[in-house]
Amino acid sequence: MAILGIDVGGTFTDAVLLADGRLRTAKVPTVRAQEHSVVKAAVEVGATGVQLERFTHGTTIATNALLERKGAQTAFVGTAGFEHVLHLRRQTRAHLYRLCDRHPEPLVPLERCVGVHERVGPQGVIEPLDLDSLPELDAEAVAICLLFAFRDSTHERLVADEVRRRLPDAHVVASHEVAPEFREYERASTTAVDAYLGPVLAEYLWSLADRCREAGLAEPLVMRSSGGVCTLAEAARHPSLALVSGPAAGVVGAARIAALAGVENAISLDMGGTSTDVCLIVGGQVGRAAERELGGFPIRLPTVDLQTVGAGGGGRRSRTAPRGRGGRPRPCRRRPGRSARTTDRRSGCPPDRRRAARRRRAGRPASARCRAARR
Repeated sequence: MAILGIDVGGTFTDAVLLADGRLRTAKVPTVRAQEHSVVKAAVEVGATGVQLERFTHGTTIATNALLERKGAQTAFVGTAGFEHVLHLRRQTRAHLYRLCDRHPEPLVPLERCVGVHERVGPQGVIEPLDLDSLPELDAEAVAICLLFAFRDSTHERLVADEVRRRLPDAHVVASHEVAPEFREYERASTTAVDAYLGPVLAEYLWSLADRCREAGLAEPLVMRSSGGVCTLAEAARHPSLALVSGPAAGVVGAARIAALAGVENAISLDMGGTSTDVCLIVGGQVGRAAERELGGFPIRLPTVDLQTVGAGGGGRRSRTAPRGRGGRPRPCRRRPGRSARTTDRRSGCPPDRRRAARRRRAGRPASARCRAARR
């Protein structure tokens, strides 16, 4: 019996196989169709033809899709009069001491935020549900968050059923299914993120299942953000459960290594090609939180208490959103016409000045471009 673990990052895919007391590793570049990288890594590490006791998979595809804003076209349905909760937020500043800092744009634009006439209060129904008041929707995913649905989800279930009837191919998520807790904005934000990522992660996971079946591999379990595991079906149904799947796996592994080394207090730092993750380990235990922010959006779900920023080794230095290089990393090198990456900033000077310094050390005269950069 053997145990296989494969982690897909924005730049590389890593595989670890523990079989017959021997540990084998492999690293392959991550391609655009990441499921092929998983199978290739499994082949490289020698997992095909081996009876697997467990196959666990960590992925950053949901994390990167959110940070890079590559999710589905999403609509939001709320109680009439409260349909703009994603845009109103908490009305707090994005940064306490930077008055001009802006919040990230909501995942759902105003024109796709609609309301349905209904009202449930703490003591029961105040206004009956009127499904005829629900406008027509044109979206790949729909997030539904009605007032007090965490206490009484009857109206929300009926709205979800109606939306699924109208849009049978859409990914529909109701707040009581993913985050049945109070605080409207956080619940709405979690539901919107879950719906936004649904089609992206579901397409990847079902394609992964097909590729694994063709390669003779067992269907993998997916790492959850909380540090546990879930099935492909569970992760495809609610992608927010695996929002920081890969980073959570790294933190759990780091805590285990620290414990084996006799270190109780440590900091784990995981820099990938697109994002960087940091977590505090205290007393040998990984910190966990009931809520966290990712990309500026609150996620009201149990998760490993790590911090993610959209600035990895292969990320473009962009003011809009990070975009990883993918499986073609070029550390400390910038091609003409291409934007610089984080790893291109190895020293405090720009690439042209470093090129001039190398020529000087080699005893060669500096080019005109290097002389201009040096000035």
